[in-house]
Amino acid sequence: MSNELINFEYKGVPDPDFKLRYISISKYEGDWQSHPHTHQFSELFYVISGKGVFYIENDTVSVCADDLIIINPHIEHTEKTMSNDPMTYIVFGVEGLAFYFNSQNAANPKGYSYYNYGSAKTHFINFSQIMIKEFNARKPGFEAICHGLLQVLLVYITREQHLSVISDTTLQISKECFVAKKYIDANYAKNITLDLLAEITHINKFYLSHSFTEYVGTSPINYLMETRLAASKELLLSSSRSIAEVASSTGFSSQSYFSQIFRKNTGMSPLQYRKLKQTDSKTMQDDSYYI
Repeated sequence: MSNELINFEYKGVPDPDFKLRYISISKYEGDWQSHPHTHQFSELFYVISGKGVFYIENDTVSVCADDLIIINPHIEHTEKTMSNDPMTYIVFGVEGLAFYFNSQNAANPKGYSYYNYGSAKTHFINFSQIMIKEFNARKPGFEAICHGLLQVLLVYITREQHLSVISDTTLQISKECFVAKKYIDANYAKNITLDLLAEITHINKFYLSHSFTEYVGTSPINYLMETRLAASKELLLSSSRSIAEVASSTGFSSQSYFSQIFRKNTGMSPLQYRKLKQTDSKTMQDDSYYI
């Protein structure tokens, strides 16, 4: 007798705390009416055939057969079909989850993503047809079957693409962290405190600090200081402003505090940094003259 034991750790398996709100198959038949709108849940569109265009936030996305469009909650969108090649698609409305697109630009995250999914065409069409039949028949346990099939589809999606399934609550937190980061980027010269950021984002300041650290990689106050230092270095090299003026225009409360933080960060005073970088720049220019 032989026996092989396989333990399941469920790594990367989507959190089961979500609901399939609806599933439908839409086809253009000369009566297409669609206007920009949002939902409080995620939508997954799978194009079976034809061509069309999705207008998502400020972007235009052209789609064709086997394309998968994933749109997170609260993201404005609408879709149009090409009249000469009408679009047919399956759409899933899923409540309680959202998607984190790992390949997105952290400085400008988008609330949607799209992929060509020809390799999984059979899964999407077959599973969708089973779900629709279960919905229509409404036999005992149909919700569990549809939920299970959706979870399988989500596993297929997440393991082939650069995205993660997260709760819609987590998505909202990441959005608010992005709001805090944008505010710091635009207003670093102002008096910014953790209390102010919490008020702007409507999140408890301790939770904001923890979430921001996970989202950005450093705490809000550290990020503020890094932003101010980066701006001060730029001014030291690109302007003739005094050290006191540089300190004031980048949000530091005093020249002495600015010099203290600057030295701790660079190992030199602001004036030494300016002279060193200017000398390095002049040396490079002189060297290039003789090339």
